[in-house]
Amino acid sequence: MDEKNLVMLEFPKVREILAGFTSFPASRHLALSLLPSSNPALISQLLQQSAEARRLLSLAPDFSVRGALDVRESVQMAAIGKVLEPHILVDIQVTLAAARHVLTSIRKLAKELPLLWNIAGQIVELPSLEEEISRSISTSGELMDSASAELANLRGRLKETQHQLVDRLESIMKSPRGRKALQSSFITEREGRYVLPLKAEFKRELKGIVHDVSNTGATVFVEPWSAVEQGNELRQLAIEEKREMERILMALSARVGANEAEISQNVSLLAELDLELAKARYAEKANATEPVLGIAGGSVQDQAASKAGVLRLVDARHPLLVGKAVPLTVEMGSDYSILVITGPNTGGKTVALKTIGLLTLMAQAGMPIPASEKSCIPIFDGVYADIGDEQSIEQTLSTFSWHMGNIVRIIQSSTEKGLVLLDELGISTDPNEGAALARAILLNFLSKGTMVVATTHYSELKVFAHTTPGLRNASLDFDPATIAPTYHLTMGIPGGSNALAIASQLGLSPDIIDSAREMIPRGSRDIEMLLADLMSEKQRIENLRDSLEKEEEVARNLRSHWENELQRLQEQERAMLIEERDKLTEETAELQSEIRHAAAELKKARSQENIEQAERALAAVREQLRGLSSRIKTKRSDLTGEPVEASQIGAGDKVWLTDVNVWGDVLAVREEEGQIEVQVGHTRLRMNLDDAEKLKPPEGKVLPEPQRVRRGLSTRVPSLELDLRGKRADEVAPELDRYLNDASLAGLSRVRIIHGYGTGTVRQIVRDMLATHSLVKTFRPGERGEGGDGVTMVKL
Repeated sequence: MDEKNLVMLEFPKVREILAGFTSFPASRHLALSLLPSSNPALISQLLQQSAEARRLLSLAPDFSVRGALDVRESVQMAAIGKVLEPHILVDIQVTLAAARHVLTSIRKLAKELPLLWNIAGQIVELPSLEEEISRSISTSGELMDSASAELANLRGRLKETQHQLVDRLESIMKSPRGRKALQSSFITEREGRYVLPLKAEFKRELKGIVHDVSNTGATVFVEPWSAVEQGNELRQLAIEEKREMERILMALSARVGANEAEISQNVSLLAELDLELAKARYAEKANATEPVLGIAGGSVQDQAASKAGVLRLVDARHPLLVGKAVPLTVEMGSDYSILVITGPNTGGKTVALKTIGLLTLMAQAGMPIPASEKSCIPIFDGVYADIGDEQSIEQTLSTFSWHMGNIVRIIQSSTEKGLVLLDELGISTDPNEGAALARAILLNFLSKGTMVVATTHYSELKVFAHTTPGLRNASLDFDPATIAPTYHLTMGIPGGSNALAIASQLGLSPDIIDSAREMIPRGSRDIEMLLADLMSEKQRIENLRDSLEKEEEVARNLRSHWENELQRLQEQERAMLIEERDKLTEETAELQSEIRHAAAELKKARSQENIEQAERALAAVREQLRGLSSRIKTKRSDLTGEPVEASQIGAGDKVWLTDVNVWGDVLAVREEEGQIEVQVGHTRLRMNLDDAEKLKPPEGKVLPEPQRVRRGLSTRVPSLELDLRGKRADEVAPELDRYLNDASLAGLSRVRIIHGYGTGTVRQIVRDMLATHSLVKTFRPGERGEGGDGVTMVKL
């Protein structure tokens, strides 16, 4: 990965783009010095760190290193005894605060961002030093009175002495003699002493020390004798204040120097983290992502021990192209290791070559690449390029010589794990010799197993790539209708140069074009026409494929629609059957009530005539009930199955519980008691043996699972009770209504509502709602063994 190859593939420009997303000089330096690596473990770690940084910014979009500064040089100076300026100490305090913020923030996300936490976790907090600098120096770089008690005391005395001195000088100014002798009514300062501007002719009127004279000599600046002592005291206090400030700065600088290793390490860690954040910001801007490393289905370790692997770029874009670039999709390294790209001039061959090389370098530098996440890039031990033209008159190098010099260097340096990019291989010499030389060079790389991407216009190389195992053609498309390149890469088909069409489009005379076309050998013309026909056929096939994909999408949508419609009709049919059965069940309940009423009347009958009349009524009702029962069983068989008459119920059987209309699994049979134990969902019940029927499914159907509830509206059997204790008043009615609906749909006939005693509010809401609810038949307070007045028993 020497610098010449990096420059040829424009990697330094990508580093500059990345540096633009950094936050402070230390991380910018890291970005500008970023280099690709061939260490599989390191590359994998860097790409994972980049992915974690993208995750961090998705969780906290405003996260940053908060104004951190590169203070390492200043800290090193403090370590050797230099006293730092206040503003530099403020920079150090800001950087320590930024380090603390980053450490605290990433610590909270350590499980989600383990690699970033490995970096941030090494940050050393220095809260006492940070607090001491913050207490001593303002953000503007001024030492504050809170820096020390002595400094506060000196400044207090200094202010008081200054005030006294000014008062004395003002009293002199306001005196009659002062008003007469003074040049102007203000106090000024000379050489750190307070003085009065005195007229030169009155200098003998006011005794004192002359500190200065104006340029014209008309004004003499005099410190009156009466103010000298206070001036001396003021000067002494100012000297003591300066010494105290120097002492404070020296002490703070010494503390900074004592923590030089920790502070410098913190800056380096912040720079490392900010570099990963810069990668994440670049990824967001360029729609970039981290590629898969190594052979598809293999590990990075396997790849490092074998060949370079498979190179797959999906929807790749050159990172330096602005605007809407045509994405590039290319794959090589499995069946073939050399790709020969052909196509028209200005068709994008060199851009495709640079895109492959540059994205490989970016991935091996740990950067996200502007391509689909399906992209896979193997780890190369070197990326070599021969692109462009750097002929040198001084070194007597022609274009051909310059290219050959590069190729010689690449052949000597590259291995089977390298990537070689050759632009216009064999150009700038005799075409026959150039094509032969190009074939020999490609065979040399093929024998080593080196992955190569080469561009050319030579027809011989197109044929060579088609007939030689391990090589494959690819072409950049050319629209024959518009005579313009499409910049779309097609694998497996060579492309034409279309030099005459492009020259014509650029304005060359038609006569010259026709003359040139006549000079082209017939075989070459036929090849060019064949390639043009292939391109047209390819375009037609692509249009047909697009049309078929659209029709397939329409067919999928129609199929989905009719499947949903069929399901809806089946559910509607089932709902209608259930509704009919429910109506029959209600009629049965009414007839059973009439039977009980008739039986009661029969017992009360006092005459033979009344008895006979009651018996006739009872017989009629029972006959009607038998008819309804037959209809109910018919409807139920449509939904469940038919009873098995000659089979005895045993443990493990599925049975239909006629009392609650649900399926259950028999756990045990107690024949002596005439009862069975049944598991319904998560509930264990004891039922009368007569209330259970063992069923067989109708022909072509299977019994539904016991947990299935009617009408397909639920996937569980609701509990036989609802606990409303602890609910707010506004939550009671909606929850009770949902429960009654579910219980009714599940076929439960009796349920228990637990509302507790409390203030009675919940109980009143429950019973008021039950009194008017359409699914409730009757309800009553619970009895002693059922929970008393803290529950309400409901019959549905």
